Amino acid sequence: MKKPSISLVHVLIAKSIIEILFVSTLVVVYFLDVFPHFHGLGEVTPPTISGWAVNSRNSNERVAVELFIDDRFVASTIASESQPEIVAGGWSTDEWHGFTIPVSAMESGYHEARVYAIHTSGRGARKTLQLLGHPFRFLVATDGSLKALEPSSRQIRPAVPEKSID
Repeated sequence: MKKPSISLVHVLIAKSIIEILFVSTLVVVYFLDVFPHFHGLGEVTPPTISGWAVNSRNSNERVAVELFIDDRFVASTIASESQPEIVAGGWSTDEWHGFTIPVSAMESGYHEARVYAIHTSGRGARKTLQLLGHPFRFLVATDGSLKALEPSSRQIRPAVPEKSID
């Protein structure tokens, strides 16, 4: 049996490297399409849960958000209310990324809330949820009023993203 030439071996190695780069590129593009990164925050602002959400890949998009309290779905809305600090913080070029969800008729006691951004891809075939900020705890008093339990440092707005000056 004849040994393959060195140039054939080099061609096969180059082909393998090109295939690996191609498949890796496909995986990255798919991942970015299915799982974009959202910036945002939810917090207790009695008598509501409010916050903001921005899609980092398309900061002009209005993001759909869902509120879960104690791991149960409560409500969904579109983050389209005015939040001027989003522009001041450099997260978006417009301020219309806020949301407010009224919370009523809850049992008194301690609760945990989570706000998720919803991303739809594949022409509606796939939906993913991304947690905005951190879960936060609150207390519902016997009169139905809400009180945040988290230290204010967990609920403050994130720092302004760094921008390079070229």
